[in-house]
Amino acid sequence: MDPADLVVGDVVLVRPGERIGADGRVLEGASEVDQASITGEPLPAVKYPGAPVYAGTVNGTGSLRVRVERPAGDTVVARIVALVEQATATKARTQLFIEKVEQRYSIGVVVATLAIFAVPLLAGAPLEPTLLRAMTFMIVASPCAVVLATMPPLLAAIANAGRHGVLVKSAVVLERVATTTTVAFDKTGTLTAGTPRLVSVTGVDRSSGEVLALATAAEHGSEHPLGAAVVAAARSAGLVVPTATGFRSTPGRGVTVDVAGRSVAVGRPADVPCSEADDLESSGHTTAVVSVDGAPAGVLGLADEVRPGAPATVAALTALTGRAPVLLTGDDHRVARRLAAQVGIEDVRARLLPEDKVEEVRALERAGERVLVVGDGVNDAPALAAAHVGMAMGGIGSDLALQTADVVLVHDDLGAVPSLLALARRARRVVIANLALAGTVIAVLATWDLVGHLPLPLGVAGHEGSTILVALNGLRLLYSSAWTRA
Repeated sequence: MDPADLVVGDVVLVRPGERIGADGRVLEGASEVDQASITGEPLPAVKYPGAPVYAGTVNGTGSLRVRVERPAGDTVVARIVALVEQATATKARTQLFIEKVEQRYSIGVVVATLAIFAVPLLAGAPLEPTLLRAMTFMIVASPCAVVLATMPPLLAAIANAGRHGVLVKSAVVLERVATTTTVAFDKTGTLTAGTPRLVSVTGVDRSSGEVLALATAAEHGSEHPLGAAVVAAARSAGLVVPTATGFRSTPGRGVTVDVAGRSVAVGRPADVPCSEADDLESSGHTTAVVSVDGAPAGVLGLADEVRPGAPATVAALTALTGRAPVLLTGDDHRVARRLAAQVGIEDVRARLLPEDKVEEVRALERAGERVLVVGDGVNDAPALAAAHVGMAMGGIGSDLALQTADVVLVHDDLGAVPSLLALARRARRVVIANLALAGTVIAVLATWDLVGHLPLPLGVAGHEGSTILVALNGLRLLYSSAWTRA
């Protein structure tokens, strides 16, 4: 059945591996649902009767019967798209304002030229010198140098960024990047790789190596991301894994196998109480207890892997903006604080739905900040659209995030964020210097023409010389040396 045809009160069966078609609540069944696109959680969320589920998320290994609670046009995903459209429509006015200013300046020059020609004629001045003065004024006052004062440095900076894997979608975007005062990061898939990694193995009544080997035997047949992390860690360590039989998986609870006549399980700490698991959970790790015949044998600690260079990126941005970045995530507070401590972020805002992220961004901007948001998922798209600048991870990013963002990091290189900010600020300084030069030349030549006698060849030379000078000054940003790494 087409999800658009579902109405409130319908009950749908969601089979293993299927994408959930509507926002609703579980009536029967148990499973684990990958809802990272909505909440940003790196691990699938356990779903039992009574738990909410969201359209567009992916069911795991169990079957669920779900009662539809919202029509298709009011799902979380639909509201995300609506938020993106509203925020994008608001942004377009800045570019429109710039175009109006340029048009009015050109009209002003034409009107002034006609006045310089007509007024003296009406007062009885001779035609030839009056026409020559008006022509000279129109040449020296034309905005050629002003236009070239802005576009060559901005376009050169965009081209330089593109050579380093950063796609800036327009010159207006680059100008906004230059005025950024605060950077806000999503967590999962942005500051982290988005996949869990085994970071600790604690033995209770046996060695950590034996605990990992038993866990690997149990998880070898599992499709859960936790299982993949355990198997990868065992392979890296070169462990000999015992043979397991009778694989049994219970959604939301874990897996059980038989090893050498004993029952080995990997599951939730709530099912097999263990003080070591409590300690790990309190520090922000995801934990799993390995038990043998019902008794705890060890504890596995997992965490989302921090992207290489994330701490250096945060430090560089703090130095550039004078303020440490902000962390906006839908993940748990403890997990978020642990990640923030690793990368050097103090301002942590967790358990945020997409609309909550938008409100946090708007709150920062109401406080006078110009916010650059870096994200990757569908859940980040409204915040990317609402922010002063939105930046998406190009490799891992969702289609909606890439379409919404003003800047795309093609290679998911976090180190390019401070590099782009520094380059944009340098381009802005060059633009200001060019505008000052162009404006000064125009003012001097126009005043000379009005109050004295400016020879036409000298006016042309001054006008064209300033135009060439500002263009060459802007093109300096094409040099590789203009791109500095954090």
